[in-house]
Amino acid sequence: MAETLTITDNRTGKKYEIPIAFNSIKALDLRQIKTGEADFGLMSYDPAFMNTASVKSRITYIDGDKGILRYRGYPIEHLAEHSTSFLEVAYLLLKGELPTKKQRDDWRNTIRTHTFVHENVKKLMEAFPYDAHPMGMFISTIAALTTFYPEAKNIFDQGVRQRQIYRLIAKVPTIAAFSYRHSKGMPYVHPDNSLTYAGNFLNMMFQMGSSHHEPHPVLEHALTVLFILHADHEQNCSANAMRGVGSSHVDPYSACAAAAAALWGPLHGGANEAVLRMLDQIGTIDKVSAFIKEVKTGKGRLMGFGHRVYKNYDPRAKVIKKLAYEVFEITGKSPKLEIALELERIALEDDYFVTRKLYPNVDFYSGLIYQAMGFSMDFFPVLFAIPRTVGWLAQWEEHVLDSEQKIARPRQIFLGEAERPWIPIEKR
Repeated sequence: MAETLTITDNRTGKKYEIPIAFNSIKALDLRQIKTGEADFGLMSYDPAFMNTASVKSRITYIDGDKGILRYRGYPIEHLAEHSTSFLEVAYLLLKGELPTKKQRDDWRNTIRTHTFVHENVKKLMEAFPYDAHPMGMFISTIAALTTFYPEAKNIFDQGVRQRQIYRLIAKVPTIAAFSYRHSKGMPYVHPDNSLTYAGNFLNMMFQMGSSHHEPHPVLEHALTVLFILHADHEQNCSANAMRGVGSSHVDPYSACAAAAAALWGPLHGGANEAVLRMLDQIGTIDKVSAFIKEVKTGKGRLMGFGHRVYKNYDPRAKVIKKLAYEVFEITGKSPKLEIALELERIALEDDYFVTRKLYPNVDFYSGLIYQAMGFSMDFFPVLFAIPRTVGWLAQWEEHVLDSEQKIARPRQIFLGEAERPWIPIEKR
């Protein structure tokens, strides 16, 4: 059977055979459909890229209807359960395969050599106002790294490209922790490379005085799992920003700063904060039913449910829900958890939500865990950005090496005025 699509243009009566590959057609193949020689040709109109694929990728696979998420073919549930370090998963995303023991150790040691930042980076961060938002500091500092590593613009030099990848993965926890300490008026803590990726970050965050901070193994494990779950998510808003800005062949620090800025938006990286504010608004478990009624009548919004891609239970949410219980065993149970569980119970049984395929997503429980671990809500998007930097870099490098890609330049459907004559001011 021919892998083609037959299109009949009813304006002209002409028929066109459009090749189908990977269950898609090339948008440019529509350009041949014209009403005459002066016609530009047919375009597709797709606000927010609801049904447009702009890349071919081998990194992350999502089946939203079945609730499947895989990194390089590995189910996210398996990686969360079996991976002992975030850097192992980072290697998988960037290299395409799980590392051998030697590869893992070499990779980890290489990353560790880049965890410190230049002293002038510290001075730059110290110049921010005392109450600067940590995410604003994070984005600005990532962008500033391009001035410290001017070689980064040579993106087609493999060695140069790899060094920037090492640097970014290594330095984002340091910059993130510095931004947090700055917002609290606390001195910065240098990296401790004897610790794990997550353990080092927690030490830089919470060390007091000269005493070494020993993170609880359960909390360190929880953060490692959260980092794994958040590492990549296919062509989301921030990954698209990374690829779009990177398509101009700018250095990866500038592209990464753009991706982080996209992540900061409340519709992307700010969703788990919105869940906590919703739970605070509800207040107590006995008010859940009344809140659900408000949601169903359009007077309220159920945060942490539903997803642009998933029309089933977000596989990350299942992992995080189990993780929440483990964390609360150490930190004590948050009163918000009971409200969250009751919300989930009602929503999963109510036809209103079931028919609309509104299931818990990754943000529904992650904020509860972060808050229990001592992170403030304004720091949540920074926590998201640390692991997602790996996904951004994997997406960026794949884009840079893709010979089909050019600078991103969407078309538009122009609905403005046609050419008009100039009107002198005295006649307006």
